[in-house]
Amino acid sequence: MNGRKRYAAAVISAALTVTLAGGYVYAATQHFADSTTDGAWENWVQQWEGQVRTDYEKIALTPGSNETQMNFAWYSKADGTSTPKVELSTQSDMSGAVIFEGGATPAIDGYMSNKVTAKALTENTAYYYRYYKNGMPSEVSSFRTHGFNNYAMLYVGDPQIGASKGQTTSKGDKLESDSDLNTAARNDAFSWNKTLNTAMSANPDISFILSAGDQINKNVEGKDPGNEVEYAGFLNAGWMKSLPIATTIGNHDSTNESYSFHFNNPNDTQLGKTTAGGDYFYKYGPALYVILNTNNYNCAEHEQVMKQAVAAYPKTIWRIVMFHQDIYGSGLDHSDSDGIVLRTQLTPLMDKYDVDVVLQGHDHTYSRSYLLKSDSKTHSSYDFYDWDNVTDEAGHVFPYSNAAYQAENNCYTIANKMPDSVTNADGTLYMEANSSTGSKYYELIPNQQDYIAVRNQNWNPTYSVIRINNNTFSIDTYEITGGQPQKIDQTFTLKKTNIARR
Repeated sequence: MNGRKRYAAAVISAALTVTLAGGYVYAATQHFADSTTDGAWENWVQQWEGQVRTDYEKIALTPGSNETQMNFAWYSKADGTSTPKVELSTQSDMSGAVIFEGGATPAIDGYMSNKVTAKALTENTAYYYRYYKNGMPSEVSSFRTHGFNNYAMLYVGDPQIGASKGQTTSKGDKLESDSDLNTAARNDAFSWNKTLNTAMSANPDISFILSAGDQINKNVEGKDPGNEVEYAGFLNAGWMKSLPIATTIGNHDSTNESYSFHFNNPNDTQLGKTTAGGDYFYKYGPALYVILNTNNYNCAEHEQVMKQAVAAYPKTIWRIVMFHQDIYGSGLDHSDSDGIVLRTQLTPLMDKYDVDVVLQGHDHTYSRSYLLKSDSKTHSSYDFYDWDNVTDEAGHVFPYSNAAYQAENNCYTIANKMPDSVTNADGTLYMEANSSTGSKYYELIPNQQDYIAVRNQNWNPTYSVIRINNNTFSIDTYEITGGQPQKIDQTFTLKKTNIARR
């Protein structure tokens, strides 16, 4: 697909309602997480109005190229001399601090984007840091490394701060995102903070977050600052200055440069790009993580990135790929329409590069697949043309409901149906994350697909905890109900007894 069509796709896919095959109405449901019912709401309203919504200078931590590095990014005002500098110490009084310097580039009007990489981190260590904005140090914050070869991650889908617009709260207010106040972002940012607090209270050993895209909701173009209030809400969550987060670019992030200003992604390949940025990768202990921007449908570029990543870290035991558009999901809105346009192209790549797990977002429902492989047959590939149609390789345009389109995307085989544990697996596990904030939900597709092992839609914010070491990858998924985590699926584990890479 050419650049113009790729770019248009991200804008069009933000549409709320459309009717496709079978008369299904593809739209957000009336369900959402209404933050106004929480006892802490009124205090949050004061914080939001007084400071949070206008503070664009929150820091974001991102995993570095490997487990011994940490990346930082933050805004500073452009009316002074930028100071892209981070001080790092193992002492809370910052004694013996090591200084790391980086670079600054113009961001939205009036701001600079500062990026710095800290190196030589050690495992199981508490670090204290402060960053500089135009020569002035921030308050001291901290983060903690855990084991490098045995650790836990938080996997979340579609925080999408601001997506609750149009919903009505318990107070009778209709949420909106057009004013400077942006009451939808205010609602969703509160829920995002609550999800992280709940997850971290139950799992204090989390090393980093994996977010499968759509950090924010508002589609604006280029350097338009119209989504900055939503980024301010996303980055304001208390844990964000203590937990690195590896994000993928969702369709709501894709059209705007602010994503690239707020996140300092490692090994930025400049491939698979849209306006927001492109593909990147990093290593953490025994695992390689490859993050693809599937708003760009050029899978030849995505393969180049996968090849680079494997060449850089050939002996990692686990290979994990994350992208936004779900090619194997079970949500009504995308899973059998635009979500599978990339299926025929990406499935063989997961086989070719021996990928163990694919983490997906986009569909605002939860599902876990069986272990899948390509069927090794030749299939037509499709481009995303507009919200209602696709185009084949000959340029013919037809609806997603076209029988040939659906049949060509049956390009997989089910390699293993073991219910809770697989040893020395042949095939790839595909996870679909529901909304981590509850800002927007979708219905499940009426008929569960044969490749789906478990699926769920309980209309509650969800998150998954992934634990990994040299021999096991396990995933547990929870919904938050009554302020507490509740499992919605049994633990699923991949095990390896022969850890040599093919």
